[in-house]
Amino acid sequence: MKSLECETSASPYSARNSGKPIHFYCQAPAAKSVEIAGDFNQWTPVAMRRRPDGWWYLQVELTHGHRQYRFLVDGRPTLDPHATGVGRSEANERVSIIAVS
Repeated sequence: MKSLECETSASPYSARNSGKPIHFYCQAPAAKSVEIAGDFNQWTPVAMRRRPDGWWYLQVELTHGHRQYRFLVDGRPTLDPHATGVGRSEANERVSIIAVS
């Protein structure tokens, strides 16, 4: 009888490889534009949507792990005060960190 070997991380059905909707919010009522950039989108800024109350939001599908990101408020890099933590990007810039499980 042949034994089966499974590698959870290699399975396309693993929770680690499944996207999970994550909601990002940034309070910037005076801003003309807010974008988010992170390691999950190769640091390419993506426009967030403005709500009438001055909060900006965007839903992003992220996989399991710790993800780095920052907001760009009117082009100025801004950390998320509600992030899981703060770290440094590969470019040694301060970034917000979120844990996705």
